[in-house]
Amino acid sequence: MSATIAFIAHDNQKSELANLVDRYKNVFSRYHLIATENTGGRIEQITGLNVEKMLPGTIGGDAQIAARLLAGNVLAVFFPIDPIYARPDEPRLQPILRLCFLYNIPLATNLATAEAIAANLARSTVAHLIFNPVSGQGNSEEDLELIQSLLSSQMDLHVHLTTPEISAQKLAKEAIAKKPDLIIASGGDGTVSAVAEAVVNTEIPLGIIPRGTANAFGAALGIGLTITPIRSACEIILAGKTRLVDAARCGDRPMVLLAGIGYEAETVEKADREAKSRWGALAYIMAGWQQLEEQQLFDVEIDIDGTIKEFQAGAITIANAAPPTSILAQGMGEPSFNDGLLEVIILTSSNKRQAIGAMISMLGAAILKSPSKREDLMGLRARRVTVTTNPPQKVVIDGEIIGPTPTLEIECLPGALTVLAPPVATNQKQQDSSEVAFMPRPKKILEKAFNSEIE
Repeated sequence: MSATIAFIAHDNQKSELANLVDRYKNVFSRYHLIATENTGGRIEQITGLNVEKMLPGTIGGDAQIAARLLAGNVLAVFFPIDPIYARPDEPRLQPILRLCFLYNIPLATNLATAEAIAANLARSTVAHLIFNPVSGQGNSEEDLELIQSLLSSQMDLHVHLTTPEISAQKLAKEAIAKKPDLIIASGGDGTVSAVAEAVVNTEIPLGIIPRGTANAFGAALGIGLTITPIRSACEIILAGKTRLVDAARCGDRPMVLLAGIGYEAETVEKADREAKSRWGALAYIMAGWQQLEEQQLFDVEIDIDGTIKEFQAGAITIANAAPPTSILAQGMGEPSFNDGLLEVIILTSSNKRQAIGAMISMLGAAILKSPSKREDLMGLRARRVTVTTNPPQKVVIDGEIIGPTPTLEIECLPGALTVLAPPVATNQKQQDSSEVAFMPRPKKILEKAFNSEIE
């Protein structure tokens, strides 16, 4: 949950405290606020901020706040007192003082110390961590403890755990409303993509701590590639270096990695959570091998920036970003995530032997960062792509099955995502945003798909 700030005040200090909160409204809006009833009401009246109100301090509201201190997650306590004119029934400082001492919680007992704590909060980096406890094969409690130990001393870290009922995207949107300095996603590609989708076009930097099976988005950005991926990912976040990367939009859904139509979607569906928990990344290979036996060609109509073509395919991948391990996105070499273009790879292999050869060729294209020359691969770059299939095909976007076509429209959103990531490698492919590049085509496919002359 979000870090909490608690407020208690003797009667003749309530208005002054509320005025201080109002001066630092943008700071306090980042936190969950709790207060005794009358103090909370005065703060709400003057600032318009939401405050969770306890009982009045005269009948136990201060004890309720003391219980919150015992439970943890309280960042600071503001309790300006009146040592001269306080009534006997007003909240006593001593129990709160004792707990703040025991648990090392900052405590403001007059307006000067309240001002100092508020000013310090204004200088703090506020980060919200969206953590999926069921991602990966490790011990999630130990992973979270390690992340907190590495980051909490350097920033004000608010932790949110996903549940079957509460999605990563919902938690991210709630965190964005708090106006944080950065949002961190920790989990597999589904978690990272969901958080990234919420952060798109907000200018809030996204930190990534990969803990999933494939970790494709992190790998594409050079994050989590060491033998201690959590530690190295946290070091990247603390370094504070950001990069602007492209995102995309599929209908009303943002996309940061890629969409797969046909073969890839079927493979992802076969590699269910049970298989991934048992076999890890090998589950995808096993599912893909099985799907090679079953995949059939389907009719495709594709609109590339207004130009419509028709052909048959067994798999179509539309990539914004993908590491070399996302083999079906590699027909033109490893996709660039900062060129303002989508990369569309179309596999037309008609049998298992050809498909295996094509995948080996695409893996080589990723390693060499150059297009494949195979005759059963098409590749192109474009800002907007619309695909219609017959019969309808299953679609996977950023690792999640979203349902079948017949029609899928995807548009690139250049520079829409700010990510905390390592510096760009010197050999990072840069593509002019106005370019639409086509791979060499075999005569048979060109005659059918592009209806053009072959030199």
